[in-house]
Amino acid sequence: MSVQQIPTGKIIDLEEVIAIELTNSKGSYVKIFNYGTIINKFVVKNASGEMQDIVLGFDSFDQYLDPAYLENYPYFGAIIGRYANRIKNGKFTIGEETYQLAQNAGTDTLHGGVVGFDRKVWDIVDISEGPQSSVTFQYESVDGEENFPGNLIVDLTFELTENDELILSYEAETDKATAINLTHHSYFNLSPKVGNVKDHKQQIFASNYLEQDDNYSVTGKLIPVAGTAWDFTKSKAIGENWNEEEGYDQTFVLDKIYGDLSLASKTIEDESGLVLSVYTTEPVAHLYTAKYLAVKNGKGGQDYDSYGAFCVETQHHPNAVNIPEFPTTILNPDDLYTQTTIYKISLNR
Repeated sequence: MSVQQIPTGKIIDLEEVIAIELTNSKGSYVKIFNYGTIINKFVVKNASGEMQDIVLGFDSFDQYLDPAYLENYPYFGAIIGRYANRIKNGKFTIGEETYQLAQNAGTDTLHGGVVGFDRKVWDIVDISEGPQSSVTFQYESVDGEENFPGNLIVDLTFELTENDELILSYEAETDKATAINLTHHSYFNLSPKVGNVKDHKQQIFASNYLEQDDNYSVTGKLIPVAGTAWDFTKSKAIGENWNEEEGYDQTFVLDKIYGDLSLASKTIEDESGLVLSVYTTEPVAHLYTAKYLAVKNGKGGQDYDSYGAFCVETQHHPNAVNIPEFPTTILNPDDLYTQTTIYKISLNR
């Protein structure tokens, strides 16, 4: 097991951008920037014995800052915070105080506002080379940032195991009641040729999904997946029942005990033989098949187009801060926010 620090030569907000590579004895490795804790590479051995990168991204860090990329920004591989997905009308109330956020997705707030955790340089506070390589990043979001209340300190640890598990462990504390819902936004493609993910086989362990309005904001209603295109309780090709013009951009309520670490999702790609299993303590998983993806000059000069990847975003229910029936996304000063999500790679043959 090893950890390597690689300076990028880039300074943002007076902070140096550094890449961290975690490598296990199999040669699998993950490369993470301290800017937005972006997972730039996740390289594993496929069934043919070839080393294969399973996440979308860029060859150069500077490309993550390119105005053309940011104009149709897909949040490649980054942490999402303070609040994942949408907050309806960009507004929520804690106690007697109402907070109005930036409305950066129509009338709603998306992924933490205009400049979220994904575009901040995080401190590297701990590095370990054994027995499993890991790195811990920390970011302090000050009171009033993006108009969220409270000084919030977030620690995010990435650990790569000998079993090709990438473990993400989150902790957060605040000095004032605030809304928090963190996730990570990696775009996966398990095919050696990348391309459309419609033939990837997908399973999600959820009997219900969340109704959304026309702006993809959750309404509070649960809908059974049985008899619908959203039924992934048994493994099937992603494109088997989908609307080809929409794909999937839906939150699934997992069949699990709240807070327990359990299997949420399993994705299989036949040519590579790779299996991505996602375990989480979170109550929901959001499946996004990248309808709006339109990125030029990705890794190896490849363009990334609609449906060229899938995301499994583990989190609390979107817009839960406005829906009392959902598990709370309010963090109080005496509480500790915790979350664990594991991306485990294995072979299907």
